[in-house]
Amino acid sequence: MITRTVSKNPRTTRGDLVNDLQRAGTKVTKATMSNTLRRQGLKSCSARRVPLLKPVHVQARLKFAREHLDDPEEDWENVIWSDETKIELFGKNSTRRVWRRKDAELHPKNTIPTVKHGGGNIMLWGCFSAKGPGRLIRVKERMNGAMYRQILSENLLSSARVLKMKRGWVFQHDNDPKHTAQATKEWLRKKHFKVLKWPSQSPDLNPIENLWRELKVRVAQRQPQNITALEEICMEEWAKIPATVCENLVKTYRKRLTSVIANKGYITKH
Repeated sequence: MITRTVSKNPRTTRGDLVNDLQRAGTKVTKATMSNTLRRQGLKSCSARRVPLLKPVHVQARLKFAREHLDDPEEDWENVIWSDETKIELFGKNSTRRVWRRKDAELHPKNTIPTVKHGGGNIMLWGCFSAKGPGRLIRVKERMNGAMYRQILSENLLSSARVLKMKRGWVFQHDNDPKHTAQATKEWLRKKHFKVLKWPSQSPDLNPIENLWRELKVRVAQRQPQNITALEEICMEEWAKIPATVCENLVKTYRKRLTSVIANKGYITKH
């Protein structure tokens, strides 16, 4: 009964289970409940936050993965990957706990869907390729389409030059409305930038997410005490990320595509 209950609803708490059993005439403690579930291979874990996927997103992700599965490694090495992220100086993200098996952290019942971007103490835009990190800048105001185009104007081509990208390199960004605005598309077209067609809600397909995690770990270890220090440390640590880290992320790109296909279009561990 207990295993069936948490399998149906992983967010069931120990208290809920204890109360259910008491109503059925069986008295147990929360500790006993935990031990029982562990013996069944279940443990209480923080629910992973993942993008909210609608059926159209799942199908687009599968289509992208299948279309690019056999692309040569050299093609991915010629991509400049980009994204925005926020880094908080202080604060804790709220968590929810679920009962799950070891290999089920990304099952939809065990995750918390999120919508990308919210508030934050510092917002960054950055890019990279297989050859290393590109430019990283702080976005000091609320970003709109015009600001985004200004960021690209000042940082994208200069990054391509620093990274010594081959002729015909491809630019990747996600489907944020600022990125897909008609004015932005027109600007990219006039600049003759090739843009990778991207499936929405797919951070696991963008290896820059791994660099963001790397950056945040490095920054947290230095424990900045104010916003000025946070920005300075972000820039310093971004520049220190080895080119080999970037190269390895791109070299293993086919694994991301394979994982999406194996997971039937749902979010993967990458």
